Amino acid sequence: MFHGSCLCGQVLYEYSGELGPIAMCHCSQCRRAQGSAYATNSPIQASEFRFVTGHEFVKAFESGPGKQRAFCGECGSPLYSRLDSKPERLRLRIGTLKTPIEAKPSYHIHASSAAEWYEFTDGLPRYQALEDGPLV
Repeated sequence: MFHGSCLCGQVLYEYSGELGPIAMCHCSQCRRAQGSAYATNSPIQASEFRFVTGHEFVKAFESGPGKQRAFCGECGSPLYSRLDSKPERLRLRIGTLKTPIEAKPSYHIHASSAAEWYEFTDGLPRYQALEDGPLV
């Protein structure tokens, strides 16, 4: 069981499934949503995710057609994103986990959109998009 929360602690959640491969997404939307070089995400099963408290604080923003980004309306912490076309899956923001995990990031996606000031130094595979092959 994984436990997580937003920064202010109003939203608490649990996830009882397995984490999928951890990806660092460099698309411009993720960079702006996170205020950082990338978002660190893991695909999870929506059916195994539940809010313990604070569901009423969760807001959603449609960042593109059919893509919702959920966040705490009190402190602004990003929690997950969801595609309308894949309602069974969420992309959990790994930084919101409170439970220690052993998993490490697996790859970078949308690497060609990386901020010009970010330097790839970890040796992980880089992909143009999630479905494409490696860039390097």
